[in-house]
Amino acid sequence: MLKDGIDHIDRKLLAALQADAHATTESLGEIAGLSPSPCARRVRMLEKSGVIKAYVAVVDQVKVGLPVSAFASVKLERQREEELDRFSSTVSRWPEVVECYLMTGKMDFLLRIVAKDLAAYEAFLKQKLTRLDGVASIETSFALGQVKHALGLPILA
Repeated sequence: MLKDGIDHIDRKLLAALQADAHATTESLGEIAGLSPSPCARRVRMLEKSGVIKAYVAVVDQVKVGLPVSAFASVKLERQREEELDRFSSTVSRWPEVVECYLMTGKMDFLLRIVAKDLAAYEAFLKQKLTRLDGVASIETSFALGQVKHALGLPILA
């Protein structure tokens, strides 16, 4: 976190960078009411403090041949720290798992898995997920369509 916290100028910069990570220092400065030098310093501070974690290209899932999104709810046999950590560590290495959350409630984890088709998801399920020690049950739901996928956080200036 920043030494003095995040102020309204930082929030303007963050909102602008979430909309366009290629924005120039000049255009960011105009948005935030700063000249390029102080603007660049603020962005560097946001990067250094970890508020800005990375700059990425957002890739269209369908256009790269991965149209299937499956949401797998996983329950473990035991919820001890070692088992939770082992599961987390293992699924984090699988490229098909694009999101994984430790959950409260009936299930322990929620995974979003992308695949080229149902057969590829079935192969993932049989060859990877069901073979993990300690998995008690798996319930899968398939997305029929994406209604919203926000790329940025709702940062208010």
